[in-house]
Formats: sequence, structure tokens, C-alpha cells
Amino acid sequence: MSQKAGDPLKVVEIDFLREQNARLHRTNNYNNRSLIVRRGQEFQLKLTFSRELKDNDKVTLQFSIGEKPMKSNGTHLSLNARSRQNAHTWCANICQTNGKECLVAVTSPADAIIGKYLLNVETGPKGYTTDNNFVYILFNPWCKADSVFMPDDRERAEYVLNDTGYLYVGSTKNIRGRPWNFGQFEEDVLDCCMYLLDKSQLKPKAKQDPVIISRAMSALVNSADDSGVLFASWSGRYSGGTPPLAWTGSVPILQQYYRTKKSVLYGQCWVFSGVLTTVMRSLGMPARSVTNFASAHDTEENLKVDIYLNENGEKMETLTTDSIWNFHVWNEVWMKRRDLPKGFDGWQVIDATPQEKSQGIFQCGPTPVNAIRKGEVYLPFDSKFVFAEVNADRVFWQVKTENGTQKYVKLREETKVIGQSISTKAVGKDIREDITAQYKFPEGTPEERKSVETACSYLQSTNLGFCEVTPPPEPLKADLKLGMEGEKTLWPGQPIDRNLIINNDSVGAWTVSFVAACQLESYTGKVEASLATIKQTVQTEGKPVIQIPLKIAADAYIKALTSTEDELQVKVNVIAEVQETNEQLTEELTFTFQYPPLKVEMSETAKVNEDFTCAFIFKNTLSIPLENCKLHVEGLGIFTMETFDQGDIAPGGIFKSKIVCAPRKTGLKKIVAKLNSTQIKGITVEKIISITE
Repeated sequence: MSQKAGDPLKVVEIDFLREQNARLHRTNNYNNRSLIVRRGQEFQLKLTFSRELKDNDKVTLQFSIGEKPMKSNGTHLSLNARSRQNAHTWCANICQTNGKECLVAVTSPADAIIGKYLLNVETGPKGYTTDNNFVYILFNPWCKADSVFMPDDRERAEYVLNDTGYLYVGSTKNIRGRPWNFGQFEEDVLDCCMYLLDKSQLKPKAKQDPVIISRAMSALVNSADDSGVLFASWSGRYSGGTPPLAWTGSVPILQQYYRTKKSVLYGQCWVFSGVLTTVMRSLGMPARSVTNFASAHDTEENLKVDIYLNENGEKMETLTTDSIWNFHVWNEVWMKRRDLPKGFDGWQVIDATPQEKSQGIFQCGPTPVNAIRKGEVYLPFDSKFVFAEVNADRVFWQVKTENGTQKYVKLREETKVIGQSISTKAVGKDIREDITAQYKFPEGTPEERKSVETACSYLQSTNLGFCEVTPPPEPLKADLKLGMEGEKTLWPGQPIDRNLIINNDSVGAWTVSFVAACQLESYTGKVEASLATIKQTVQTEGKPVIQIPLKIAADAYIKALTSTEDELQVKVNVIAEVQETNEQLTEELTFTFQYPPLKVEMSETAKVNEDFTCAFIFKNTLSIPLENCKLHVEGLGIFTMETFDQGDIAPGGIFKSKIVCAPRKTGLKKIVAKLNSTQIKGITVEKIISITE
């Protein structure tokens, strides 16, 4: 029966115009059936009624968010579509009618609560709603009034829309880009972020604020206090879960967490950073992963990292509570800091790796990068800790036993070692960008020392330990330098056969007591095994270069290398004491392991919904067999992460695995593959394919 003009008006259908709105809001890549829009920007809905609309008909759009929506706290909104409101707050206006249909333009304010809203349309006593009447409201870096506004379009494309990238690892002398699939648009990822927002139990007003949301997410991405996303482990043994080195991206982690609501095993710093980048980009906040090489973990807040060596030059784990990680990966998010004095907008450090508690839980940031650069460590949040990570001084101590008592001899203090080659992926290019200058003035300049003095003044004022600015070292009377000849890389299975050297540019004749200790360490500085020590007394007279052989059989380190699922490197601590002057020199040398390549074979182009084959090939060119080889592969928009168990591969042995898949989306897609075994860890390769219609 047709509706008459006098019958009550009813809503028959709501068309969310998803394609049109998603294109305008740049949300069309989300694999989600609901409407996803960015705050501070108009979106349109098409309503179909039971009859034509009359002038006196009431049309009210109700948006509600959270378990107990209330008008008083902004979680229940009633928008009269006929009142012609302005756009400073939530508003809805009928902009076009056509028979029984009308177009409604809805605008959320630039500080709207981030989250998942339910829409109900009222035209009389009963409203109209369906099971999937949800609208997701995200941050909007394209909106000038939003506090995450980013003016540069290329940067927005990189830091909000790019779903692949690199996490930089290794050491200052050997930086490697590890491909990572962020996958912020993949199935269940946004819903997982919404679940985390609910789990944070933030008050509605707090869910408007990128400062509070980013801090909450830094806590929720680790599992330490709140059963969050990832369980941290540096144990070297990862049974019952996925080893940190096996992950190729964030998607399987967030999908597993969302589906099971249980923390995923296991994460280390680059995994935490990759997942946090995904979460922030998915919510619409510009974000990037950043790596700090030679990163200090200062437990005493005195801007000193104390390293204790025994008389053989071996690091003493029991005394060394501070640590220097070869690298540490954290995050930056982009926002205005309306809660701080002027001058601290822009990039802010947040960190989900559980290192130290902040306000009682494992969370870190946001702290302005500009505050770190200037030493303004009085600012919230965790600026002291981040400043130490990039600007602490390293102090070497030797512990000697004299007459039955331990004596601590200060070997040297270094002001230029911590915080090197701070790196992130460049905008629009698959290359590394060095952003050290954003965190600190050039080492040794007056501005850099002033920054350290400023930071120290705030540390002293809070009585958190004594902090002193190190003066430049006195020149040595004995002009000697320590070093090493030969390659700094090592193929697993090769013996270590190098010369440690003393370069002698001095005119005097000196007697030098030389000690060197060779140890196997993880990237966090944890000693896994002691391999060798050298003790020798040498005379320098007439010798411009003195060579001291370092020879270690492969068997001496292979056992330790295979006892952990982490990637290790060889560290050599050298101490030279000049007897005539009592001067002491120290040097830390590093060997990194080199691996055979993993290759990908596939065509450069493929078509949507048509099968293509991707092959992965590896040849063991090492002199040792590789046991328990596992290949992990993932292609965003093509196939989810898969693991191939390749078993053992003898020297000279080859394996070939393949995947046949049909891509779901057009565009440039990246396939990432990673190979781990008992002996070698983290061989990674990537390949890009163009998917067309």
C-alpha cells in the first residue's frame, strides 16, 4: 500500500555513499564494510523515506559512541537536519531532495571524539537503525583545524597512507633496512585499533586528543600492564609463539590479537615500533618508525651509561645495569602540542617497547623532538629518558682486585658515541633518511654541550642523581690509537682471523700492557658467550704499527650462535695501559655476520583476481649446514603471512618454494620474505609487483 502525504514519515533505507565519501576522505583503502571518514570534513548520506518530505517533517540524526552514550559528555549527539546549523560543532543539513530521497550533509568538528559511532535516524516516535549503521571517525591530517594537520601532501602520503616501509637495524657501522608491512588498511586492523581505544578506558574528552591517545597506544601495544597486543621477550628462546625475527609486518599480529583478545608472542623493539606505526596510521595520525643507533638505556637518570670490564676486558653483566643497544626503534607522531608552551609542535617521540615505567606503567611519550634537541627535559612525557637515549655519555670502568678489595678505575668517558645515525624511511623513496640533526646539535659544538647542560640542570633540580657535563679529554702523552685490520663482517662458519693494532704516532718509547676480550652479544648488549681473551705486553719504540693476532675457531662461537633465536654479533673490548704514564686507552670493535642472499622470482605485473606465481630461492653458500630453516612470506593485498618449513640445508644445498595467488587490489604491491634458521637469522628480501585491472 502506497504511503499518503498525511502518513507518518519513516526511513526506509540509509545509503552511506561509501565509495564517494571514502574517496573524498582518502579512506577507500580500508578493508571494512562500514563508512570511514575523517573528522572536520563533510560527508554525505542518502536517506530514502516512505513518502516525499514535507516542510514540517522532523529529521534527526543521532550519533552515539561508547557503552553509555550521554549528551552531557558529547557521546550522544542529536542533529536536526532541518535547522541549518553552522559547522563549528557537529551539524547535519539536508542539501538536496528528490522525491522520496534526500541528501544530508554531515560535518563533524575538527576535535571530534575518535571512534566508532552508531547512527540512528528519527522521523517520529521510532528511529531507523540497522546492524551495520556504523560510522568510524578518524583523525584528519588534511584538515587545518585538526591538531594532527600536516601541511605537506607528500608527507601525508608517506606517513598516513603508505602501508609498507622499512625498519632500520644493525649497528652504526652496518645499517640495514628491514622491510616491514604496516598494513593499516587490512581486514580487522582498524577494528583492532577501535578495540584498543575502548580497552584504554579513556574518558570521552581524552579520545579527542592525539597527545592522550598516542600515549595510551604506546602502553597498549605492549602487554606488560594491560594484556595489550605484544608480549616482549629477549630470552633467545621463543617456543609457543613467533620469534621476533620471523615477523614481516604488523597485520598478522593485530589480526591475531583482535580475534583472540590475548597478547601475541613475541616482540622486540622493531616489532613494537612497526605495530605502533600501523595503529597510529590506521587511526589517521601521521606516524613513522625511527631508529636510534648506539641507544642508551640510562636506568639512573644521570645521563651516564656505565660499562664495567674485568681485568681481562670482559664486560661484567652483574655490575652493568645501564646498557647501550646497538639500535633501538621507537616512533614519532605528528601533532600540535596545545598543552605545551610554543615551539614544541611537530614530531613527538612515543615508544611501545617496555623498558622503564612511566606514571606506573610501561608507556613512553609523546615528548617533542624539539625539546630533546634543546635539552628541555622538564616537559612531559618521558623527555629525560628519551634525551638520555640520544645524548648520554658512555663511561668505561675497569674492576681490579687489589689486596682482596675491588678497585674501580675509570678508563675513559665518551661524549660522542651515544645517539648515532638516527634514521627513518625517506618521504616517497625507499632509502634511509638521517634525522640526527633533528634530535641533537652536531657533537662537540657549543650548542650541543649547552643542550646537555640544560638537561643536567633539570635533572639536578629533581634530585634524581648527580649529573655533570664532561669536559673535553686531555690529550694523551703517549700518542697511541687502537683499531683492527681486515673486514668487519664475518660469514657464519668462518674462523675469526684478524689483527688488532696499536697505531703509534708518538716519539717516546712506551711499554704497553694490552688486554682484549672477545664476546658474543645480542643487539641489546647482553653477553651470550665469552670467546677469547688476549693479554700481552708490547714495546712501541720504532714501531709505527703493532699487530696483535686475534684468532678464534668457528666452533668456539657456533655453539653460542645456535643456542639463541636472536641475531648476535661479536664485540671486542680492547684496553691498553701505558706503564710510564699510567694512561689508559680503550676501544670497542664489532664484527657483524654476513649471510647468503634470498631471491624472489616473479613477473613484474599481474592482474586482479588472476593467479600468478611467486618463487623464493635460496642457496646455502656457507661451509656449515643450516638447520631448522623457516621461510616467512607476506604480500599485502595479495596473500596473508605464510610459513614454509624447509628443514635442514646442507652446504651447497638449494631450496625453492612457491606461492600461487590472486591479488585483490590494483596498484603497486610489495612481497616480503624472511628466512631464519638455527645458525643464521633474518635474511630478508622484498619485491614490488604492479597489479592492474
